[in-house]
Amino acid sequence: MTQLGKFEKYLIEEFFDDYRSGAMSRHTFTRRVAFITGSMAAAAAAMALVGCTPGELPRSTDPMPTPTSSGASSAGTSTTGAVPGAKSPLSVPEGAPGLTTATVKFPSAGAEISGYLARPEGGKAGPAVLICHENRGLTPHIQDVARRFAKAGYAALALDLLSREGGTASMDPDAVPGALTQAGAQRHVSDFSAGFDYLRSQDFVDQGRIVMNGYCFGGGITWQAATEISGLKATAAFYGPAPDLNKVPNIKPAVFGVYAELDQRITGAMPALRDALAATNVRHQLTVYPGVDHAFHNDTGPRYVEAQATAAWNDTLAWFGQYV
Repeated sequence: MTQLGKFEKYLIEEFFDDYRSGAMSRHTFTRRVAFITGSMAAAAAAMALVGCTPGELPRSTDPMPTPTSSGASSAGTSTTGAVPGAKSPLSVPEGAPGLTTATVKFPSAGAEISGYLARPEGGKAGPAVLICHENRGLTPHIQDVARRFAKAGYAALALDLLSREGGTASMDPDAVPGALTQAGAQRHVSDFSAGFDYLRSQDFVDQGRIVMNGYCFGGGITWQAATEISGLKATAAFYGPAPDLNKVPNIKPAVFGVYAELDQRITGAMPALRDALAATNVRHQLTVYPGVDHAFHNDTGPRYVEAQATAAWNDTLAWFGQYV
């Protein structure tokens, strides 16, 4: 674990929590850790360090899992109508009146990046939001989030950070987290910088009114982007790993952090971030939502809590409204 980066550690610890709570099988946990670490021996070592017993560990001689292309059933473009598994009253189905959606592409560092764009119908220029997905990649849930922003008046662009790998929908779901960490956070921030430039070039976007939002893994990328993409007006990071504290003074947008009371793995580190922010002139707000755990906003997951998810969403819109 000491040789792994911040995001690799973050994901392995998250998957261990899911495994211990019964939300993930040992088989899936082992596969995901192996894809992140690159070998069964490294996977066994990482699993032992986060708390697995010897009987739960894979053997170092076990073969590496073989990726499949089974991701298409759970990721990729939303089907017309309701989002599978969505429970939130805020959910906006594909094809909702007053909105237009499309898959768009734009260049980034010699590659073509794909994104899901949802926006209000009509040609009037308005605010825009970049959206960073969770460790699952670009899923129907994240596309739903984009449509929720569009319903609130934003042009919402949700990037597929695995565009270079063929896109989320083409990948084994267990291989997605490892592919995201192997690509590196800096590549992801660079792609969001390109997405920022794409939005600025569109006649339906007011160039000076662009914000960013991300969830879990995407919350961490959002924090990092806040230290590097100075043109952002505001960001909202949902329970992601904090940025390197020495980079906090570089933050230019107004930053909002969403934390879950029961998610001590992430929320426990929040006071240090708050102190670092307080020592600067960065406009910030960090809110802990009571009685909920990690990923409480995702209404397609088992930890969704409607009251607090709705509160966090409304607080995010209010934060963005204050700065755009």
